[in-house]
Amino acid sequence: MKDQALSNVAVLLTCYNRKYKTLTFLHSLIDQFGFKRLQADIYLLDDGSTDGTAAAVKKEFPFVNIINGTGSLFWAGGMLTIWKYAITQKVYDLFLLFNDDVILLEDSVERLMATYMEGKSNGTILIGSTLSPVSNQLSYGGSSLYKSNRAAYYSVKPHDSETLPCQLGNANILLVDKFTVERIGLFSNMYTHYLADFDYTLTAFRNGVDVLIAPGYYGYCEDDHGVNWLSGKHSLKKRISYLYSVNGLAYKEYLYYIKKHFPADYISAFAKLWLKTLFPIIWDKFKRREMHN
Repeated sequence: MKDQALSNVAVLLTCYNRKYKTLTFLHSLIDQFGFKRLQADIYLLDDGSTDGTAAAVKKEFPFVNIINGTGSLFWAGGMLTIWKYAITQKVYDLFLLFNDDVILLEDSVERLMATYMEGKSNGTILIGSTLSPVSNQLSYGGSSLYKSNRAAYYSVKPHDSETLPCQLGNANILLVDKFTVERIGLFSNMYTHYLADFDYTLTAFRNGVDVLIAPGYYGYCEDDHGVNWLSGKHSLKKRISYLYSVNGLAYKEYLYYIKKHFPADYISAFAKLWLKTLFPIIWDKFKRREMHN
C-alpha cells in the first residue's frame, strides 16, 4: 500500500502577499530530485494577494493548481480550503503540507518519503523540523506535553537518525497519510489562523495515529512570532482588539482549543489572556522572571 503513495501525493500550501518567498519555496521544492520522482500535484491557495503572487507562480510553474481565496481565510482557513479542494480532484495517499516561507534542503523530500516508507500504515503524521537561518537553531517542528492533560509543552529537537514520538506539531513541513485523514478528517474549521496544526496533531495522537518527528532537519524557516501580547505602550482599546483578533491572541479560538483538549487549564488560560491584555507590564515581568528561572 505504501508503494502507491509514491505516485499519489498532493502538496498543499497557501500564500498571501509574499511573492518572493512563495517562489523561493516552490523552487526549493520542485528542483529536488526526490520531488521529481513523486510526480506530485501541487495545490496553492492565493488568498487575495495584491503583489502579483498568483501571476508569477502561474508564469514560472504553470503546472501548479492555483485556487483563489476569499481574502479573509488566513493560514488555517486557507489550508483547510485547499485541502478540501484537493481531495475532490483525486484520491491521494499522502498529503505534504508546507508553509511558503520555508526553504527546503535539497534532499528533504527524499528523506521524508524514505522515513514514511519505513513506518507502519495505520495512520502516520511526520513532522519535518526547520532551522532558523539566523541562529541555526530549531525554529519549528514537534513538541511534547509535560503532562497529558495540561496544555504546557516543550519543543523536541529531532534525532539524527531515528523518529521521535510527540503530540504536537507545526505544519511548516508536515506529511499526513490517507489513513490519518480517514480516521480524523482534515483541519478543524474552528480555527482561522493559528492552532489548526496543534489541534490536528493532538487529535491524531489521541486517536491512535503515529505522530512522529522525522530524523534531522528539512529546511530553513525563521520563527517570527515574537511575544504573543501587546505591551502597555499600546492603548487598552488596541490591546483588547488584539485579544480578539484571529492573528492576535485569537481569544475565542484559543479558549475553544483549551476547552477541547485541556479542560483542566480553561480557567487559568482565560485569566492569562486577560492578564496579558489588561496588565501587560505585570505579565511581561512575570514572563521575564520565568525565562530566567
